[in-house]
Amino acid sequence: MAGREPEIGQACWTDDRSAVGCHRAQAGPELGLAHIATEREQIVHDELVNILGKDTARFQKASQPPSVILMAGLQGSGKTTTSGKLAQWLKKAGHRPMLVSVDVYRPAAREQLKVVAQSIGANLYEGKLDPSTSHGTDDVLRLAKEANRDAANFGCDMLIVDTAGRLGIDEALMDEMAQLKKLLNPSEILFVADAMTGQDAVNSAKAFNDRLTITGAILTKMDGDARGGAALSIRHITGQPIKFLGTGEKPDAFEPFHPDRIVSRIMGHGDIATLIERAEEKLDRGKAEAFAKKALSGDGFTLEDFRDQLRQIKKMGSMKSILKMLPSVGPFAGMSQAIDNVDEGQFTRVESIINSMTQKERLDHEIINGNRRKRIAKGSGTTVQDVNNLLRQYAQMRKVFKTMGSGGGIKAQQRMMSQMQGRQRFGR
Repeated sequence: MAGREPEIGQACWTDDRSAVGCHRAQAGPELGLAHIATEREQIVHDELVNILGKDTARFQKASQPPSVILMAGLQGSGKTTTSGKLAQWLKKAGHRPMLVSVDVYRPAAREQLKVVAQSIGANLYEGKLDPSTSHGTDDVLRLAKEANRDAANFGCDMLIVDTAGRLGIDEALMDEMAQLKKLLNPSEILFVADAMTGQDAVNSAKAFNDRLTITGAILTKMDGDARGGAALSIRHITGQPIKFLGTGEKPDAFEPFHPDRIVSRIMGHGDIATLIERAEEKLDRGKAEAFAKKALSGDGFTLEDFRDQLRQIKKMGSMKSILKMLPSVGPFAGMSQAIDNVDEGQFTRVESIINSMTQKERLDHEIINGNRRKRIAKGSGTTVQDVNNLLRQYAQMRKVFKTMGSGGGIKAQQRMMSQMQGRQRFGR
């Protein structure tokens, strides 16, 4: 690490930052200590980024297509789903990928990949297997060879091979993977790991790397409670970069790994850059601007507008994953506590309640009297109390937005953030 930091309470820096250090110390002990804390934090941030690699990892490609991507990992790590997500991502990047499953031991795995391929419109090589006989490595190698030939014939420049997994590392699995590597000469061998499993994922990554020399890793379930500590360990143990993150169940819940952004998450600073990218990709800018203009005006927004915005937000992923991208400082301080209170199912219930209203009720909430509330509750499978809570919170939000539009923005924002961080479950 460049430069040596002082001990806590030391007056000045002893290197080329001494002028800054002395200035801070002379300004008062609190400011001096705050500066030291900031410097320490920056040093930790920079070192973590160095460990993970400063730049986003790139794909290696074969000189002659198709480039083969061999997916490795234990059973349950999410290899099949991730294979589909990778194919979707490659399609968006202008590639023409083909998928193949060589898991001849579990028919359900091959069927799952078929469903995934159909859902994203990707090419799939199925191959033939006699269901009346048992299958082994010879069938695995045959399917892989046929798929490679088929990909070349159909002009596919990428072949993603979804391999068999095991509940644990065993010699048979490693032998089969080694033979696949020799046969296909893959451009990439990507280890797929469940970020929630922690040290188990690290141990598995080491075993696969020792035998196969992986070229990178993909961490799944990053929308859960995992912050990314597994990324640091896998990178350190294998020396290979993390290339992608799985951030949800949908095919497009998949993103390139940015070291600086994951370090920001690990340190509790959120990931605003990814949040903005996701918003730009998923949200309708025209609708968002129209809603903002309407919400900040004197007339306010209707329940129908509110429902449309809920649908827009749901495109960005779960509310928990969105809140985790916000920094735990400034107006978002304490947001980590609010995350624990998020009830994802409540957003579905809110939409159901609004759907049960008539067009007239959605445009004018003030006409919703007691009888109407009972009818709405019955139609949405909720209670009158749920309907009352929604209408109360809707009225509060309208008031907050109007206040912001009239110049009271900062105080209104603080009130809204305070409500979100309260003990009450989010959305209730």
